[in-house]
Amino acid sequence: MKKLIWISTWLWIGLWSCQPKEEPIEPPKLVVDEVKKAIVDVMREWYFWNGQLPVTVDLTKYTSNEALLDGIIYKPIDRFSYITTQESFNNAFVGKNAGHGFGFAFTADEKLYLSFVFAESPAGKDGWKRGWEITQINDKLIAEYKTATGGYDFKLGGPDPGIINKFTFKLPDGSTKTSINIKAEYQSNSVLDQRVIQVDTKKVGYWAYQSFKATAGLTPTRSSEVQTSMEFFQNQGVQELIIDLRYNGGGSVAVAEQICNYLIQTANNTKVMYTNKLNAMKTAQNISRNFSKIGTISLSRVIFLTSRSSASASELIINALEPYMQVVLIGDNTFGKPVGSFPLSGYNRILQTNNVEVVPITFAIANAAGKAEYFEGFPANFKVGDSPQFTWGDVKDLRLAAAIQYIRTGSVGNRMMDTYYKPTWELIDAFKGLEQEFPVF
Repeated sequence: MKKLIWISTWLWIGLWSCQPKEEPIEPPKLVVDEVKKAIVDVMREWYFWNGQLPVTVDLTKYTSNEALLDGIIYKPIDRFSYITTQESFNNAFVGKNAGHGFGFAFTADEKLYLSFVFAESPAGKDGWKRGWEITQINDKLIAEYKTATGGYDFKLGGPDPGIINKFTFKLPDGSTKTSINIKAEYQSNSVLDQRVIQVDTKKVGYWAYQSFKATAGLTPTRSSEVQTSMEFFQNQGVQELIIDLRYNGGGSVAVAEQICNYLIQTANNTKVMYTNKLNAMKTAQNISRNFSKIGTISLSRVIFLTSRSSASASELIINALEPYMQVVLIGDNTFGKPVGSFPLSGYNRILQTNNVEVVPITFAIANAAGKAEYFEGFPANFKVGDSPQFTWGDVKDLRLAAAIQYIRTGSVGNRMMDTYYKPTWELIDAFKGLEQEFPVF
């Protein structure tokens, strides 16, 4: 019996000693830390300014992937690098959007107008048009949304389908319209307007082009909209071309190349369009892209209507064409993005499996003359005010009228240039990252 008590006692002591101690359980950090480390790794390999990255990065300092990227990029030069998801990135470059589907622009007296409307968007299906004045949003006057910094926060919510906002418009005929609009998914169009304007004896093409988006499923990457437009102008025998890039934040470089190949003269076929320069670790991948003429359009110059919202791929085609033809800018200085990006998740398994798309600046762009530094934007040859109260192609539109005057006389008069004003806040200012390249509400 004594032996049995002794064994039982030791068994109880042994069981007690094997119980786990009550220590705090650390939340799993492995995946989060792996993703952050992967972001730093691809930045060290591919980032154009990788020599400016911090020597060491304390991942624990950053509460999100976005905060990490913002904390290590080369400021103030880099205003462009961003993180998104693979799906969002891919959708944006083929025009798969969600939201109301409109842009805006202010006049000199800070009246707010619809600057463009996508045809298949909720706004487009409700009949909204460029030239409508927005007087109220959700029953508040536009002035009530002005922030302390001079910008505006219209509090329209994110792009998620189902979000509802109420708009009150003053139409060009003086009537008012109130619309309750529900955000939804839609396919956006890039071409906002195309037409031929007779200017004295010349046929002048006018092309309002909103963003460089490829048509899904086409290989090689290109836009069927661009092809249709260029064939239209070719068949019409245009002698001059006005390209309206006022609200074009950029997009696909491949589509920009497609446009350049339509516009270049046959005599300059196969010459250098632009050169990409990567960081010092990737010099073997520096490439030059040459023109490959498409169609028979033959121009000695192109007139661009521009603003500070004209960025990225918009600036690429201006820069690429400049060594080979006269390029005239009317409106305002462009944004200033002489660098480009490609997504990096394909180079890192951890980013790919965690649906993290890192899109930093990976290359600089130079034209055939070596011009590559235009971070301040391209200066307008003739500064003329915007007039979003007029519909597409209306010759009362100040910048279009100035372009027509230039075609007639070779200059733009002082009276026209006296209309110039510099907006303190524009559509492109309302967005960051991927959305800044395709700005739309």
